[in-house]
Amino acid sequence: MDTRFAISQYPDAAKINNALDELIKKPVYTIEDEALKKYEEEYFEKKCAKSKAMISEAKQIIPGGVQHNLAFNYPFPLVFTKADGYKLYDIDGNEYYDFLQAGGPTVLGSNPACIREQVIDVLNTCGPSTGLFHEFEYKLAKKVADSIETVDMFRMLQSGTEACMVAARIARLATKNKNIVKMGGAYHGWSDQLGYGIRIPGTKFTQANGVPARIMRDTQEFFPGDLDSLERVLRLNLLRGGTAAVYLEPLGPESGSRPVDANFCKGVERLCRKYGALLVFDEVVTGFRVGMAGAQGYFGCSPDLTIFGKVIAGGYPGAGGVGGKKEYMKYLGAGLDGAVKVKKAFTGGTLSANPLSCAAGYFTLEEIDRTNACQKAGEMGDRITKGLQEIIAKRHLPFVAFNQGSICHMETVGTLQFAIDWSKPWTIPAVLKATDIRKKEMTHMGAAYMAEGIVTLAGSRLYTSAAYTEEAIDDALTRFDKVFSQIAVKE
Repeated sequence: MDTRFAISQYPDAAKINNALDELIKKPVYTIEDEALKKYEEEYFEKKCAKSKAMISEAKQIIPGGVQHNLAFNYPFPLVFTKADGYKLYDIDGNEYYDFLQAGGPTVLGSNPACIREQVIDVLNTCGPSTGLFHEFEYKLAKKVADSIETVDMFRMLQSGTEACMVAARIARLATKNKNIVKMGGAYHGWSDQLGYGIRIPGTKFTQANGVPARIMRDTQEFFPGDLDSLERVLRLNLLRGGTAAVYLEPLGPESGSRPVDANFCKGVERLCRKYGALLVFDEVVTGFRVGMAGAQGYFGCSPDLTIFGKVIAGGYPGAGGVGGKKEYMKYLGAGLDGAVKVKKAFTGGTLSANPLSCAAGYFTLEEIDRTNACQKAGEMGDRITKGLQEIIAKRHLPFVAFNQGSICHMETVGTLQFAIDWSKPWTIPAVLKATDIRKKEMTHMGAAYMAEGIVTLAGSRLYTSAAYTEEAIDDALTRFDKVFSQIAVKE
């Protein structure tokens, strides 16, 4: 197993969660009103005029003006026209440090030429899709299986959401149990039943608007990092149809925004074996970012199924898949395959495993492996996190910065640290109000970062890539420092 990992030292989860608990007890510290107004007038209005005009037009034909949630930014989304390494460029010619990295898949950096050239060659020779088998389907599947110890077989899909859906169907067929258990606050795509308990622990069905609550009756959540909470759910499920699968974001919900202890995943694995449930690792973010062996390799776990997305197609479209042990993957035999006499999990996808996606994924994983990109990106994550921590201390701010390798967190308001306690229903309105206020201030902080030439994920998460240099990280830190020099307590 490959032992090169992005995480040089696993963070003290208890210490970080205590600091985040303290953060949400404090008043909101955010960008000063006058500073935000100046950014709006001097940067967004004057330097982003083409973006503003295009978004104004787009709002007439696209709900909200953008097609993806991550693209919405305050005071209006910017229009990006070029991505190169660790830089982004907008339609007005402004330049930015890219810490969004397309939501995490671009471990090599954005749009690397060595991958692009291979994809163009496939486009020139084969085209985007034939609906038939292509050699890169095999090459990608073999690379994934060779890299991840628990993946005997791999099937390509079009998104992490689809892979999460299919894993639940496999688990129910394999175990003959019906319930799906997930960590509160974790994100496993936007399918009906897995919309349960997203964003903050305890939300249950309340965040999945448009989904009938009855569809989620066989889905439960447990509190992040709490094995006793998980076992209570598993024990109760013995009386109501058993547990088919336990889903994990292995670093903690929302890519480790609420980190779990280093031994937690092993504890979950033990409980899955005890109660007859499949262990499903959602490695959409961690797969081939924490290391070629995934987070499961780092933690020494043996999940039954693994979810992949984003990086599995090298940041190109068609980015999803599920891999696992043969005894479970047999439920995904395609089409008219009758070699294994089992019921097949209901799945499809006309453009799944198209030549472009598979080629992009294969060459990306080969390049990540060859260049030790995970570890290099992790070193850049360590550098920016250490710098942020020093600025926070210098400015005497209550903010919390930490990282798991190249997955970095810059928590200024701690929105995701809240939880809903249904045993105390009178507290729920206050929690929802507090999270709404803090989400709004996250967007304001994100706008300040953007005006200083820094693109983040929702103003609170940063992904580093192997393309970054120490000089670029240090320059980005000077820009963060400028924003942090303009912080005030929100009354």
